[in-house]
Amino acid sequence: MARLSIICAIIQNVKLQIVKKSFLIFLFIPLFSACSKKAALPASRQELAASKKRPSEPELLKVFKESYPDLLFTSQYDEEVNEWKITVELPGEEESISSDFYWCNGSLLPFSELENKDKYWTLLYHYDYKSPLKDPATFTQEEIEALTKFGSNENRKSDRGTPMFFFDFIYSSQNQLSLEKHIVKASFLGKRLNVHERIKAPLKKVEDKILLLSKSDNEVKDFVDGLKSCDAYYWREIANTNRKSFHSLGIALDLLPKRYGGKDVYWSWAKDKSGDKWMLTPLSQRWMPPQKVIEAFEEEGFIWGGKWLIWDNMHFEYHPELINFSRIDSGYRLQQ
Repeated sequence: MARLSIICAIIQNVKLQIVKKSFLIFLFIPLFSACSKKAALPASRQELAASKKRPSEPELLKVFKESYPDLLFTSQYDEEVNEWKITVELPGEEESISSDFYWCNGSLLPFSELENKDKYWTLLYHYDYKSPLKDPATFTQEEIEALTKFGSNENRKSDRGTPMFFFDFIYSSQNQLSLEKHIVKASFLGKRLNVHERIKAPLKKVEDKILLLSKSDNEVKDFVDGLKSCDAYYWREIANTNRKSFHSLGIALDLLPKRYGGKDVYWSWAKDKSGDKWMLTPLSQRWMPPQKVIEAFEEEGFIWGGKWLIWDNMHFEYHPELINFSRIDSGYRLQQ
């Protein structure tokens, strides 16, 4: 019996030791796991730091995606230049072509122009298209002086301009020969004109809206009946600048009436008459298309030149990106 008691005691002691060891192992498993996770933390922190340095894809890229739905936009952050690279793909009948642009605050510049990015405006917010026309009678002296400088020949030659690279790609307007392969004949309000094939459909929608309005609105009817000419494609530079006109792309058109009623239609012509006081021409003394005609153009992606500081009231340009941008919160302009 004594031997049996001793054996039982030994067995009991062994069980106790096993339980203690199991408990210790169970106790240290989380510690080993924690140590393992702790060893991995530096790598995770590096990844987190990298993600914080890299900005998110430009939110306003969606404006271009919505404005040109037939184009494919993909983006990739270029670590070397700290800019988003936007690849634009233009589908073709036989094969698609693509080109890379850098966001650059919305300028869409090729890599070769990154070092010159301060020479260009942005494509979306270099002016506020949504704002109503400002009454010249409210201009301050500082505003008058700024507009005088802005409209000077010297400034127009040296000032920043619209970067044409994105437009040259989608309209094939790198040169006149490549562009003219895409110029087609069209008709607008009974006038024959040449336009880029990409705007023929939206221009037809504008025409349909204006003709429908003319059946019930006398002001629109008088505008249609009094239209003298409608000119679009013409390969040339903007007057007194070294920059290509959007007429050169076939996406701009000028609507001239038979009679101006003694009013001014273009800032430069007003400048020829009144010198540096051209900006003070009252709105009532500027010839303008009816508001419903302007709205018909805007609804189909055309901007009106009458809203520019250097106003061109006969002029319309196809820029759906500007129309779409004008419809969203203008607070974006303050963030840039």
